Amino acid sequence: MKTIFLTIAFVFAIHPTSNIDNKGRALAQQSKDNDKGYESEEVELEMILTNKQGQVSKRYMKSQILEVATDGDKSMIEFNSPKDVRGTKTLTFTHRKGDDDQWLFLPSINRVKRISSSNKSGPFVGSEFSFEDLTSFEVEKYTHKFVEETTLDGNKIAVVEQVPLYSGSGYSKRLVYMNIDKDHRFEKIEYFDRKGARLKTLVYKNQKQYLGKHWRPDELEMTNHQNGKKTSLRFTNHEFKTGLTDDDFSQSSLRN
Repeated sequence: MKTIFLTIAFVFAIHPTSNIDNKGRALAQQSKDNDKGYESEEVELEMILTNKQGQVSKRYMKSQILEVATDGDKSMIEFNSPKDVRGTKTLTFTHRKGDDDQWLFLPSINRVKRISSSNKSGPFVGSEFSFEDLTSFEVEKYTHKFVEETTLDGNKIAVVEQVPLYSGSGYSKRLVYMNIDKDHRFEKIEYFDRKGARLKTLVYKNQKQYLGKHWRPDELEMTNHQNGKKTSLRFTNHEFKTGLTDDDFSQSSLRN
């Protein structure tokens, strides 16, 4: 075993950047591959917004996701309450390369608004999640660099630095913590702003496995370190392979 570790260390010493980058991308690709095959997904969400003073407000919504084999996934989020946001919908087409397509339907003015790439770093309906955060993870949209291996609750964790390759990103980089012992699932993501300062941390809480393969958290908690605010998304009633098709993710379906 010692000989193996010494050999790996020797190889890294000769070609440090090449091997680390290859390892980072391989880890990211394994995480993506392990979640393939869910086809479609529907879930109910409770959004809990907490301001710097600790005051809380809540919103309720549902999410639909369509797995796309040849490109990034498609998703639709619809707000059910409170009254002032009821009927608001967001449609996202993630792409493996280039800018993603996003639209926002505002029922108060019966208008579909396209979200430009320069606005995707803005907050999603006042939360600490940005429109950019709503897109599916696609390996091709980042560079990947293995940083270190650590442990969390007895599990091996690989830390990978990812730098966005698409325009309009609000992040200079992000650090992704992958659980090697649990199918390379994400445990935490640290986001850094365009100046390189730590901006937000996303934590995946109480993850469960569905269909013997797909890991999903009961809660996502996004903490903004710069403004002191926090947004949690709590998930219930996960359903997979629900028969959704491309027709359910058209711009016309935003108004239905």
